[in-house]
Parts: sequence; C-alpha cells; structure tokens
Amino acid sequence: MKNRLGVIGAGLIVAGVGFVVAGGVAYAKVQDGYDSLQAFSAAQNVTLTYNDQGQLTDRGETTEADAIMTLLTDDWQYPVVNSDLDPADPLVNTASEYMYQMATIAYHTLHGTQTVTLDEAVEYNGETFAAGDYEFDVDGRYWTDFDRQHPIEGPAREQAWTGTAHGLIAELGVGTVTHSTLQMGLALAGLFAGLGLVFMLTGGGLIWAGRGKQVVVPDTVPEAFHPEPVVDTTLEAV
Repeated sequence: MKNRLGVIGAGLIVAGVGFVVAGGVAYAKVQDGYDSLQAFSAAQNVTLTYNDQGQLTDRGETTEADAIMTLLTDDWQYPVVNSDLDPADPLVNTASEYMYQMATIAYHTLHGTQTVTLDEAVEYNGETFAAGDYEFDVDGRYWTDFDRQHPIEGPAREQAWTGTAHGLIAELGVGTVTHSTLQMGLALAGLFAGLGLVFMLTGGGLIWAGRGKQVVVPDTVPEAFHPEPVVDTTLEAV
C-alpha cells in the first residue's frame, strides 16, 4: 500500500508540473498578445474624450456620450466593463472601449442626414420626384433598412453607410474580439496553473501519507480474542 501511494503521488506531481508549465506558456503567449494589441492601439492613436469630472463626452457634450452608451448597452446589449473606461488612459485598447468607439461611429451614422441630388425627375411607385436636392434623415436606419431602389433612399444609403464606416466598424470589432480572446486566454492560464498546484499538493499529500507508520495486521486472530463458548443449560435442567 505504501509503495502504491507513493507511485500515485509521484504521478500526480508530474501531471501537476505539466499543468503549471502549460499555464506559464499560455500566460506568456497572452502577454505577447496584449503587447501587440497595445502597440496596434498606440499606432492608431484613437482616444476617448472625458471632461474634468471623468465623464465620457462626445463632441464636448456628455449628452451625446450618454446616447452612444445607451445604444451600446440597451440596443446592442453589450456588457460594458466600467473599469475599462479609464479617464487616465483614454487610448482605445480594451473590449469596452473598442465597442464604445464602434457605437460612436454607428450612432452618428444612424442619426445623420444626407443630401441627395437628382439631376432629372424620377418616378417611383407612382410618385414623381422632381430634379433637385433632397435632405434625407437616416432616422436610425441600418444598412438593410433602406429601400435601395428608391431614388432618394438608395443613394442616401451609400452616402450614410460608406465603405469607411463599414471598414472602421469591422476593424473595431476585431479589436474587441482580440481583447476578449486574450482575457479568456488569461483565465485559462490561471486555470491550468491552479489545477497543476492542486495536483502537486494532492500528490505530495499521498506521498506524505504513505510514509506514515505502517500497521501490521496479523494473519490470524489471537486466541485472547476468541469468545468463550456459550453453554445452553436449558436441556440439562430437563
């Protein structure tokens, strides 16, 4: 039994060391990813703006920033981590900051107006649109919400949701996913290291328990423990 506990304990310690090493490697890779993301963010130099009270602002107004945050948290149901929004570090380099910047672009696109110019009169669905300039309110329309065949809505869609807007949103989405993935990697690194420590402690405990004083169990029961025979006196009385 003693030898068996030692073998099992040694095996658990070896497995634990493997998990700890795996956790260390994962942590190093995650840190490399964080360094790369930080360098990428610094190269772009995209920052959020805050007022003297540490509140987010957009174009100098907190009202606009609140509306953008509402779009992000209510309409898009994104779980913003408030600690990621740090006035002392306005550089966009966390998942919440990337998503907020994405919401900023989308908000101004959704609530903008576009000027569409018709060079000649156009008829659509029984309605005639004379040549001239038309102010079109996007009014919260996403790319798929426009009638692209409409003589006003079709061109307005191209002017509102430009390739630049789509490209910036896609790029910010990559930043969000990258940061979230790095956070998951960090959690896995901690899980591997913690599991390895548990294995090592368990293995060490088994080895320690196996080194205790061994109790020898006799093959036969000593005669002193044999019970005295019970004599039935009932028949003798008869």
